[in-house]
Amino acid sequence: MFWVLFFVAAVLFFYYVLIKPQLYWKERNVPQGPPYPILGDRFRSFLRLETTTEMIQNAYNRHQHSRYVGTYQGTLPALMLRDPELIKQITVKDFDHFVNHRPFVSAKQEPLWNRNLLSLKNEEWKTMRATLSPTFTSIKMRAMFSLMQQTAQQFVDFYLKQNKDILELELKDSFTRFASDVIGNCAFGVTVDSLKEPENEFYMKGKDVTNFAGFRRILTFTLSLIAPRVAYFLGLRVFSESSTAFFKTLVKDTVKVREEQKIQRPDMIHLLMEARKGQLKYEESNEQNETGFSTVEESEIGKNTNRPKIVMNDDDMAAQVFIFFFGGFDTISTMMSFMCYELAVNPDIQKKLIQEIDVTSKQNNGKLTYDVLNKMKYMDMVVTENLRKNPPFSLTNRECTRPYIIQPERPGEVPVHLEEGALLLLPLAGIQHDENYFPNPSRFDPERFSDENKDKIVPYSYIPFGAGPRNCIASRFALMECKTLMFYILSNFEVVVISKTTIPMKLAKGQITPALEGGFWLGLQRRKNVTTF
Repeated sequence: MFWVLFFVAAVLFFYYVLIKPQLYWKERNVPQGPPYPILGDRFRSFLRLETTTEMIQNAYNRHQHSRYVGTYQGTLPALMLRDPELIKQITVKDFDHFVNHRPFVSAKQEPLWNRNLLSLKNEEWKTMRATLSPTFTSIKMRAMFSLMQQTAQQFVDFYLKQNKDILELELKDSFTRFASDVIGNCAFGVTVDSLKEPENEFYMKGKDVTNFAGFRRILTFTLSLIAPRVAYFLGLRVFSESSTAFFKTLVKDTVKVREEQKIQRPDMIHLLMEARKGQLKYEESNEQNETGFSTVEESEIGKNTNRPKIVMNDDDMAAQVFIFFFGGFDTISTMMSFMCYELAVNPDIQKKLIQEIDVTSKQNNGKLTYDVLNKMKYMDMVVTENLRKNPPFSLTNRECTRPYIIQPERPGEVPVHLEEGALLLLPLAGIQHDENYFPNPSRFDPERFSDENKDKIVPYSYIPFGAGPRNCIASRFALMECKTLMFYILSNFEVVVISKTTIPMKLAKGQITPALEGGFWLGLQRRKNVTTF
């Protein structure tokens, strides 16, 4: 009798814990793939059988005539949106039902993460967004541009002094150092040279908080994503206590010194100090789309100056700077690494971009300004296409905050009832590689975004910085950083293929963010007869 009961209990456990959760979408007549027990659609990427990007693209392509497809983040059902109009509906028209992100780490386990703009929810998020939005307007970016320029010049000077015709470099490593120096200079007011001082504390702490390679980190990240309570119970942390303590102390000490000595500097710490006093106002340039096609529009939520003033203590400030660092360190270095790779394997495109840089430099007597940079059309086309083909993040998400119904529009569809807490996925790596919107999507073709062609882009099929009011607040900063460094590099070097370069492009397995298998090994070949800055 005992064995019969044991067998029945085992069968029931197997069904209700391992099988039934993976039938959620099927029971609601939503198309889905064949998910694996426990890990769902993440099974193959967890075992390093496919990349995260491939996982998203495979799920996206399963039902090519559907507006959405059911997926599973572990046992958690998540609806992947495939239709640009539906993405617009969810992220813009009906935004009040989908205000929040689902955090990818446990807020309880990561207190510094709990207070940043990405993790905040509902009214707290709206108030913080309105508080921080003035920090990232084009007017504030123009003031910060000189700091970024100094760092780009420092980066190029280091390699010019090597006095070699060709430098063989793993560019992701070089660009993370540049990104670290930019954040130190533009956010903390810290002058760092991570190429000359490769193990400086600022860079090493940044490297630690953004390193998601290795089995332990992936296991911790996966558990935090699919089973946050389990991760909390086991005491697993994505970010080390020492690294988060470093950033908290750095912000606190910097604020204290500036208040005591009345130091003012056009960087993020200063802007946050002004925001804390309620002295920041949203000011925008009158120029339309001045920073390029990819720049996202700030919503009325971000521009709202009538929201209650937020009480921001040092920990809140540290949390905002921390997410700024987290996003800027790896994301921007990944963006620039892929761009250099594409230029190296597409020398005709690189040649055209260098020509634009040389003409721009000559017309402006070798002086680069914020306005000059943002008038470079081909530069913007190349950056925009790079973000389409190689988005640094493969997807983003939204969380349903109150019951919602997706009404049927196509034959075979039924009303999809979303409960409070339901998770929706915006598959950047899927929709931006959909040949219905971008013919021959694997081809790197900046002409897609020329003046003649950019109006043909289907709205919300291109969303590298997200969509709607909850888009990336720092898109201007990211674009300015990438364009500035590319301008300085290509003014002095050509990016070339070397023996270590991975051709054709092959993405690395076992990493959360996109990376090349074997690394971004490329050459910087010194240009002849050019006037350096």
